[in-house]
Amino acid sequence: MKHLLALLTAALAHPALAACPAETPEDPRRAVLMDQVRVAQSNDEARLLTNQLWEIWANAPDDHAQDILDEGLQRRSYGDLAGARVAFDALIDYCPNYAEGYNQRAFLAFMQGQHSSAIPDLERAVELAPDHFAALTGLALAQLGEGAVELGQDTLRRALEMNPWLPERRFLDAQVEQGTDL
Repeated sequence: MKHLLALLTAALAHPALAACPAETPEDPRRAVLMDQVRVAQSNDEARLLTNQLWEIWANAPDDHAQDILDEGLQRRSYGDLAGARVAFDALIDYCPNYAEGYNQRAFLAFMQGQHSSAIPDLERAVELAPDHFAALTGLALAQLGEGAVELGQDTLRRALEMNPWLPERRFLDAQVEQGTDL
């Protein structure tokens, strides 16, 4: 963990890596895929389209940001949640306008049952990428987990407008009690 922190700190201090690109070109596939998932005719079709959207969402603004994101994802997959958190914190510090950094850090909090700490990151992810229905779904689940049922239901409805096949649709209009594991 100390090695990861030292590596990320040194990399961020490097003059060539001082700032994440302010703007990155939008992937032209994104709008098309969003339109297609909205009208998908089956769960399988929607899942394939969503997988393609994940490729876009997880495409960081530059190589350095991609390396940090990949490090965080790899550490999370190995169960090193603390190391993943360090990586996602570094990603957000480096690229504060990259929605996926916030979404992934929120997912870590959600995995640990910390719904309330996931909410601000998910709100920021949705602010940066309003069509990121996965982040919006995460926000809905965190809100439901905190007992904000009406707000969570409204947020989930917004996500379902973008992708009506989301598996979390089962929580729509369900009676969700505060503290329920979602």
